[in-house]
Amino acid sequence: MADEVAGGARVEGNTLLLGDGARIRFIRTLRLPESGTHALPPGLGEFPLRRVEDYPDTVPPQWRAKGGVMLPVYLREAMWLGFGGSREPAALQVGVGKVCAVSGERWTGRLSRRPQNYVVLPRQPWLDGINSGDGTVRQFVAVPLGLGATVEGQVTGEETTGGVQLQAFALNPRELAKWREAERERALRARPAAPGSAPAGFGYGAPPPAPMAAAPASAPRASAPAMGLGVGGTMRQEVYRDDRRPADWSDRPAARVFVHLVPPPEWRRITGEDAPPSPVDRAAYTRAGLPWYDYYDETGADLPAAGPLGAVKPVGEWLGDDHAPWLPPVSGQVTPLGDAPRPGEPVQDGDW
Repeated sequence: MADEVAGGARVEGNTLLLGDGARIRFIRTLRLPESGTHALPPGLGEFPLRRVEDYPDTVPPQWRAKGGVMLPVYLREAMWLGFGGSREPAALQVGVGKVCAVSGERWTGRLSRRPQNYVVLPRQPWLDGINSGDGTVRQFVAVPLGLGATVEGQVTGEETTGGVQLQAFALNPRELAKWREAERERALRARPAAPGSAPAGFGYGAPPPAPMAAAPASAPRASAPAMGLGVGGTMRQEVYRDDRRPADWSDRPAARVFVHLVPPPEWRRITGEDAPPSPVDRAAYTRAGLPWYDYYDETGADLPAAGPLGAVKPVGEWLGDDHAPWLPPVSGQVTPLGDAPRPGEPVQDGDW
């Protein structure tokens, strides 16, 4: 499998590129309460992204075998995946511990329509958690392996993989040529956009990535604690149904990558860098009058709830009650959204 996709994954700053279409950023965010249904939380900057192969002397040997990339994440920190800037159509599979975040089925590495086991880019602007149906998802939250709190542990009964797995499929050559021609014609018909017309407030903004620091040559290699994704609170977000024919997609992936989740102390040991500070608490954010979001696309059809994911319990069942204060946004603080480069460094794939 590694040979089929070698060179297809690249890192550009803190953005992961899979093939020619998919661009993925890992966004820090506020953790939602585990009860109720909430608006979309804001983006609080990008997680720094580093290639495993750049730290051969300090990453655990099993990470080198899997290849891929890594990012630092705190216990019980929430994240979402942003797909802004994806250039061409792509079918993106998202695995959490090799459990599909869309269908709840075990990772197969192949596209499936019944049930759908991928999101369609650029139609899907982001993914904040596992598909819970009825226009909602349950937030991605980082937890260690071994407690049984991860989606992987609850769906499969074991925790052996952790991390996040991503694989992208492009359109087949005929459909891709048709799409590109249609885009050229559309661009010729379109009038130039007025200055400032791009949607604002998506929470996508982030400071430039810090310069990469080389790991100290004397830093010992260790078996770093393994992290995976469990679930937190529920938010209003649709996972869109694919309206293309299954045969429109290539039968071979353009690229795939394993994303390792690293606790901050291990991040420092491996990379020589400090992890970003822990995010601001959600009550302070809301009290400051900063925006939450609501996204609506009247032309999209939401996928039904994924059966295997319905019984997944929030991480609070293992880690205890979430005592962080919750201050709901007031009227007018929820902003409605919707209806409104140079090649990066290649990422080494591995055996996973």
